[in-house]
Amino acid sequence: MSNIFRELLQKVGSGNHTAENLTRAQAATAIKMMLLGEATPAQIGAFLIAHRIKRPTGEELAGMLDAYEELGPKLQPIPSARPAIALGIPYDGRTRTAPISAVTALLLAAVGQPVIVHGGDRLPTKYGLPLIDIWQGLGVDWTTLPLAKTQQVFEQTGIGFIYLPQHFPLTTSIWEYRDQLGKRPPLATMELIWCPYAGDAHVIAGFVHPPTEGMFQIALGLRGVTKFTLVKGLEGSCDLPRDRTAIIGLSSSVASLEIERLLLVPRDYGFTTKNVPLETTEELVTDIQEVLAGKPSELMQTALWNGGFYLWRSGICLDMLEGLAKAEKLLTNGVVAAKLQQLSQLVNSF
Repeated sequence: MSNIFRELLQKVGSGNHTAENLTRAQAATAIKMMLLGEATPAQIGAFLIAHRIKRPTGEELAGMLDAYEELGPKLQPIPSARPAIALGIPYDGRTRTAPISAVTALLLAAVGQPVIVHGGDRLPTKYGLPLIDIWQGLGVDWTTLPLAKTQQVFEQTGIGFIYLPQHFPLTTSIWEYRDQLGKRPPLATMELIWCPYAGDAHVIAGFVHPPTEGMFQIALGLRGVTKFTLVKGLEGSCDLPRDRTAIIGLSSSVASLEIERLLLVPRDYGFTTKNVPLETTEELVTDIQEVLAGKPSELMQTALWNGGFYLWRSGICLDMLEGLAKAEKLLTNGVVAAKLQQLSQLVNSF
């Protein structure tokens, strides 16, 4: 048993009236002790559920990110005119709506915007469809690549995937706790703004509950991140919804971390207010392949809605209208499909 960890547990687990928030350094220590197995299983389980009940602070999230930076993997910087985008997508996947982030990543990479994603397999508590399964369905198997090979793929294609079971195995022990507890601990919140990149980055993260946006803002500010986009997206992802106004927080400038609020109404841009439901992985992969072939569909509309926004937000296009037009051109003239072919051939060559 660790007496140091017990003291940290006592701080977060003392109840509504006497519980204390951890400092940034204490939060980093707690996460490192859990990942390195220095805390006992009883202590780890108690901490995870107590911290969820207390709710994390932005300072605590910053400390957790410090621990991940110290112990976790990073892709090294590559030459780019724009900061690499780090997409924060919930590790426990999707169950209701069709994900489009793989298409978004391919589209951005096709025009020279580097993109990094991270995650694992089907994970608790939702056990929804993870991004890794979608890539595999498209012929890109990231799971066997060591970090050095992933770096090569990133350098040559502009897309990198940090696959945690391969690149950050210290985290695997935590998943069993999540399953047994049946609740997503604050670690699952922190992961959305983790950026496993050693260069200049633009952090894009999804969220569900409005208070999370404020925590993200504080954590990113403490970490010195000046370029971020926070999306109240589909199932907590970075995918913009079509059935409601997209609520987005933008970092306003390098000098200020105040959020600039952006509200995007799908109808204003000619999109119907309808999200594409998620049926099976096979059906989704088929639908994505049709999108990459330039065929009209509801999923194509979702791809355009998201692609247009991210082309504008990354600075490639001047506004949403230009972004939407460019996204349609890239998807219908085979450029995005060619990027997938390049990625698949390279990954499969190792």
